[in-house]
Amino acid sequence: MRVIGFSDFGGPDVLRVMEWPDPHAGPGEVRVRVHAAAVNPADTLLRSGVNAQVLAGVPGPYVPGMDIAGVIDELGPDTETGLTVGDAVMAMVIPVGQAAGGYAEHVVLPAGWVVPAPVGLDHVAAATLPMNGLTALLAFDQLALAPGSVLAVIGAAGAVGGYLVQLGKHAGLTVVADAAPADEALVRDLGATDVVPRDGATANAAARIRELYPDGVDALADAALGGPGLLDAVRDGGTYARFRDEKLPGGHTSNDGGRVTVLTPFVPDYAGRTDKLRQIRDLAEQDVLTPRVAATLPAAAAAEAHRRLEAGGVRGRIVLTF
Repeated sequence: MRVIGFSDFGGPDVLRVMEWPDPHAGPGEVRVRVHAAAVNPADTLLRSGVNAQVLAGVPGPYVPGMDIAGVIDELGPDTETGLTVGDAVMAMVIPVGQAAGGYAEHVVLPAGWVVPAPVGLDHVAAATLPMNGLTALLAFDQLALAPGSVLAVIGAAGAVGGYLVQLGKHAGLTVVADAAPADEALVRDLGATDVVPRDGATANAAARIRELYPDGVDALADAALGGPGLLDAVRDGGTYARFRDEKLPGGHTSNDGGRVTVLTPFVPDYAGRTDKLRQIRDLAEQDVLTPRVAATLPAAAAAEAHRRLEAGGVRGRIVLTF
């Protein structure tokens, strides 16, 4: 089978087409013939070496990719599942082993990691849902906000941020989001009640949110990695969700009676959670979550996909097709 992998960490050009033996499903497993794999920031961090620690002790080459959609083409022996050969499915992949990521023609996974794709979505659209949807859902579950609460979303025009806005609207929250002028209509269509202008300054975003909500918002989800300055937008006793671990200044402590509780949602915690992945599927079928495809490229053009993503400004997900 073809995979898109790399042997050495570096820029996008380290990605290349490789030939690997076809994997086969073992007991409790299914094999997916991958038709589409979304390109995520996590893939670029893995390729560049920023997240090299997750591959410590694992010999290369490595295959990135956390989101796939395709068709079941093999069931392992003694596998108990409602899935059958020929079913259109989607799954999240954790690329921590040798050639274990989603940029591959075939991926073998435990049966519980795979669910039917949403009815009415093609493989390309379905591939944008699993990891980004589960990341947003995990954060939303951890925030545990009551209807009527105020949620601020930074990075609302992005994939995870957009899903958070939609989840908030669906749950009866008031959502305030940031957006560049070109993205304001998009963010409002996703469900934001209020939109503050994005100008690249975290402190300005926090101040503008406070202008709208002088007592601070109940929670803020920082999907754009804006940093600790955004804590100033959160009320005393509120919650701040960040999507990458960072040190916070001492005045903004967390989790132990400090001014603001800080959460770091870690999407592998929902790996294998069939119930949560089915929830994402159901929300997409109900048009609560809207997949957004920024571009479709053949798998062999993975390096170009990484270059585009790292250049910034991508709205939705670039998807590689096999």
